Amino acid sequence: MAVGTGNTEEMPVVKELKDFDQKSGNWLERLIFNNRLAVMIACVVVTLALAYQTTRIVFNASFEKMLPQSHPYIKNYLANKQDLPGLGNSIRVVVENTRGDIFDPRYLDILRQVNDDLVLTPGVDRAWVKSIWTPAVRWNEVTEEGFQGGPVMPDNFDGSEEKVSKLKQNITRSGIVGSLLATNYKSAMVFVPLLDKDPTTGKRLDYNAFSKQIENDIRKKYEAMGKGEVKIHIVGFAKLVGDLIDGLMQVMTYFGIAALIAAIVIFLYTRCIRSTGLVILCSVMAVIWQLGIVATLGFELDPYSILVPFLVFAIGVSHGVQKMNGIMQDVGRGTHKLVAARYTFRRLFLAGLTALMADAVGFAVLMLIDIPVIKDLALTASIGVAGLVITNLLLLPVFLSYTGVSPKAAGRSLQEESEETTGKGIGALWSFWTTSPSAAGPPGPWPSPQSWQWPASSSA
Repeated sequence: MAVGTGNTEEMPVVKELKDFDQKSGNWLERLIFNNRLAVMIACVVVTLALAYQTTRIVFNASFEKMLPQSHPYIKNYLANKQDLPGLGNSIRVVVENTRGDIFDPRYLDILRQVNDDLVLTPGVDRAWVKSIWTPAVRWNEVTEEGFQGGPVMPDNFDGSEEKVSKLKQNITRSGIVGSLLATNYKSAMVFVPLLDKDPTTGKRLDYNAFSKQIENDIRKKYEAMGKGEVKIHIVGFAKLVGDLIDGLMQVMTYFGIAALIAAIVIFLYTRCIRSTGLVILCSVMAVIWQLGIVATLGFELDPYSILVPFLVFAIGVSHGVQKMNGIMQDVGRGTHKLVAARYTFRRLFLAGLTALMADAVGFAVLMLIDIPVIKDLALTASIGVAGLVITNLLLLPVFLSYTGVSPKAAGRSLQEESEETTGKGIGALWSFWTTSPSAAGPPGPWPSPQSWQWPASSSA
């Protein structure tokens, strides 16, 4: 979106504020700039309130929210969910023997303890946990006397050669090799189905706490117990989400680095500390508004929507730089800082509002996708973009009407605009040919080098 210079007849240079008609402009401009202090106080109060709300925001996820709700298979699953325990959200814990096979008695004892600890972990659907140590995993065979079967793990297993031999025989008859046991017999798996809600408290499963408990009480504990002979691998939706939430501090660090890089780039472009700081401040305020409103409405941030604040910040910086640049150019022409802020508001508010509304509608279209987590992403992004209308289109010009911009930066911005209009190097030559009195338009044959005349203000 180009800043533009505006109509100098409608927006003349006004050096003294007393020469400016405070009643000029549309009703919104008069409402904002004739009540600047009230607008700033209101925005600051709202920002502080929403900043407090951000402390209550919940970082979690839902397995069912990741599913396409209108798909026939998913519809059937959700309709019969109570009759299909153990077939939805789950993790798989693989215990590997790095120096032998699964028939090592010491390894089998560690596998038993891992199985028992997982069964007792909060959030686990205990009745449907499966491993060679659970009674539900059985072998079956047909004999001349009829069907025979029993648990894969022999009764009163003590690690003796007789019991290990019996275990091998049961495994062969059970058909679990390739599912609960690796084909090379070096690792075994514990299948752990999860509950969406704790049946005793009614609270949803906290994936972050669950992931940390699995990491500390299972992986670290038993890998240390195995002394290098045992390695534990954990996969599943719950572990993935827990790791993502656990990396939130890294995400915030990246956000801070992104903001710092943006501030450096803006400063190198403007050479004005105050305007650079205000652009970053207003963009961060938009992020605070977004997170605060999301927390107030009771929504959660999940691995999908956690990246939306980065997007809102980037859009805010883009629009903020345009407002700042417009004010700089007007100040460079000699216009008072308050008048320059109002001029820029007149030129860019409608265009900026249209662009932000287009962004909001673009995000809202994602709500047509029948996956709840995508709908939540669309809603949170639309809220963030709506916040930019206040913080960057309204509040930033008000801030700059008080602080102004560096005179040196304003002059530099105006010079760059002039250079963009006339061009440099070949652009300056083209501008000279097309604007000289003897030129009716673009030149025909190239003139000889001896006849070239360069404008004094341009560089080759």
